Amino acid sequence: MRRWITGLLLIVALAALAFFSLAPGMIERGLNKIDGKPLAQVSARAEALHQTLTIVDLHSDSLLWSRDFLKRAERGHMDLPRLEEGNVALQVLASTTQSPKGQNYDANGADTDNITPLVVAQLQPVRTWNSLLERSLWHATKLHRDAKASGGKLRAVASAEELNALFAARRTRPRTTGAMLSIEGLHNLEGDIANLDKLYKAGFRMAGLTHFFDNELAGSMHGLKKGGLTPLGRQVIAHMEAKGMIVDVAHCSKTCVADILAMARRPVVSSHGGVQATCQVNRNLDDAQIRGVAATGGLIGIGYWDAAVCDTSPASIARAMKHVRDLVGIDHVALGSDYDGATTVRFDTSQLVQVTQALIDAGFSDDEVRAAMGGNAIRVLGAGLVPLTPPISVEHL
Repeated sequence: MRRWITGLLLIVALAALAFFSLAPGMIERGLNKIDGKPLAQVSARAEALHQTLTIVDLHSDSLLWSRDFLKRAERGHMDLPRLEEGNVALQVLASTTQSPKGQNYDANGADTDNITPLVVAQLQPVRTWNSLLERSLWHATKLHRDAKASGGKLRAVASAEELNALFAARRTRPRTTGAMLSIEGLHNLEGDIANLDKLYKAGFRMAGLTHFFDNELAGSMHGLKKGGLTPLGRQVIAHMEAKGMIVDVAHCSKTCVADILAMARRPVVSSHGGVQATCQVNRNLDDAQIRGVAATGGLIGIGYWDAAVCDTSPASIARAMKHVRDLVGIDHVALGSDYDGATTVRFDTSQLVQVTQALIDAGFSDDEVRAAMGGNAIRVLGAGLVPLTPPISVEHL
């Protein structure tokens, strides 16, 4: 009997080892795909121009996954070697902490979560298993750990000074890459505005209020009620702006976007998505919303997946960017890939020259390409990271 029990325990242990070793990679391979469809031939002009660009991408979910970010992976869309190959200067890395079962663009409740099983399967610290706040703090730990281990190749950016230092470093070491932390849905505050200070201390400098469901701060475009800002949401927006955190309207309901634009005193961004004019999906911005974001001095980050641009071709990405340019001006166009965000795309970040080529083919001048691929983002992020003086006291809001 003892031998039988020992054998059974060994089988269970081996099965658990196989699950924890293989399951996370299998899950990611099934969610973060490259569709393999043909890509355009890159011209000498595009290649040469691309190597002179300072590229900024406003949204990636790479921190969600358990793989070595410093090594080139054979799955997913992004890691440091591929960022270097794509000539990316600054990558905004989002912390995604909850995603509803049966996730869809139309209506989701907040009572389920797909990410908890992934957290457990990846053997993340136990404190992250039941706390959304701790999941974000763990993502920050991962970035800072990787930056420390990178030998200067990867730099965490959390201030205007660090942003300037990054660009200074790239003048002598062109493949130095910066990373800035963002949050995809402030449900990770767990209802307590004091947790925003903990996230700020950990290095987070951008945040969207909602993800795929309504929360204590605001309604989501994909939630059940799709309402506007709550009193807590208004407090959080003011506190973010005062501290030097950029407000992101991606995933917000129409009422939420309108409420944010009405109270914003600093530029806001839509970090990743598309535009209704070229792709009629509910999460994409209509022309009035684009004008509203532009009126704050903000940015529209265009994504690369089919629901953002109704295709995965670089030409479709350029078409959405062209619409923003033609509507409100080139100063408000930016990249927002949504790489590693359970998306299927045409190319990974090492092949970003495809976007440069598509913008040239769409008639963008070299200066417009520079602005859209990162120049605009540098301007807005650099200004947004500076705390307001004097700071606002949350107690007086």
